[in-house]
Amino acid sequence: MRKPLFTLFLAFVYIWSWSIFNVVKADTYNKAVIGHVISETIKGTDIDTSYIMEQELEKLAHKFVIDSIYIIQAYLPEILDGVVTDLKLKTDQKYKEELLNGENSN
Repeated sequence: MRKPLFTLFLAFVYIWSWSIFNVVKADTYNKAVIGHVISETIKGTDIDTSYIMEQELEKLAHKFVIDSIYIIQAYLPEILDGVVTDLKLKTDQKYKEELLNGENSN
């Protein structure tokens, strides 16, 4: 049970670090946003920078969630196998304890 969760944790850390390093790369969208902010600042237009930052964070969160869903989808069979195995072991242990307690009371 611990190994699949540890693997999932490592996958999340990997995706998180991967997304952080990809944010640094400039693409046309980032250039457009930066160009718009610079041009509006030069014009003297009041720009709501907190709204722009909020939208950028929402975009990054959405990308992270989509990537996380793919990881969970890939590891879901192993996670479910671990859960089933854990439940079987607990049920088996409880059954055996009940058998031992039942024999001792007679």
